[in-house]
Amino acid sequence: MGCSSSLSANSTGGLGNINNENSATDSKNLKVKLVLLGDSGVGKSCIVLRFVRGQFDPTSKVTIGASFLSQTLALEDSTTVKFEIWDTAGQERYAALAPLYYRGAGAAIVVYDITSAESFNKAQYWVKELQKHGSQDMIMALVGNKADLHEKRIVSSQEAQEHADMSNMFFLETSAKTADNINQLFEEIAKRLPRSTPPS
Repeated sequence: MGCSSSLSANSTGGLGNINNENSATDSKNLKVKLVLLGDSGVGKSCIVLRFVRGQFDPTSKVTIGASFLSQTLALEDSTTVKFEIWDTAGQERYAALAPLYYRGAGAAIVVYDITSAESFNKAQYWVKELQKHGSQDMIMALVGNKADLHEKRIVSSQEAQEHADMSNMFFLETSAKTADNINQLFEEIAKRLPRSTPPS
């Protein structure tokens, strides 16, 4: 189950500008391609929908192929970052398509469900794939979603933090349902993006 039924542009066929490289129009206006990866049902689409529209839809359908949304975020230093977000399907049958979406991405969010050890194992698989095939300077976040279900927690935050540290990622737990840490997640990625040096 995902939160993709309300998304405006579900893309199952043509990939359009999928391989657009990240670009910075200047040091204060950045644009980055961001991809979300993770097992089916961990809440990737819910995270995106909460960030872009401030909505949560528990009844929505599973993402087919991938969906695309964009959102611009303003930082305190007056930098603006336009996120071009590719939310990939988690089902096994779509796994072979994932490299089409993370190729050329400047940032990746790997999501697991804190109540599912299986989803955490799948997250580790995606981390390895990104390390093998993603760009060297990609900013990667490991995200434990459904933090509101802490009483059903299976994956400890300490274990996830250790895995993130080993993989040179930052780690955060979120809840798309309560909006906890959703904006902080994208702000942290935005702060870590490389800035072009203005000409002197």
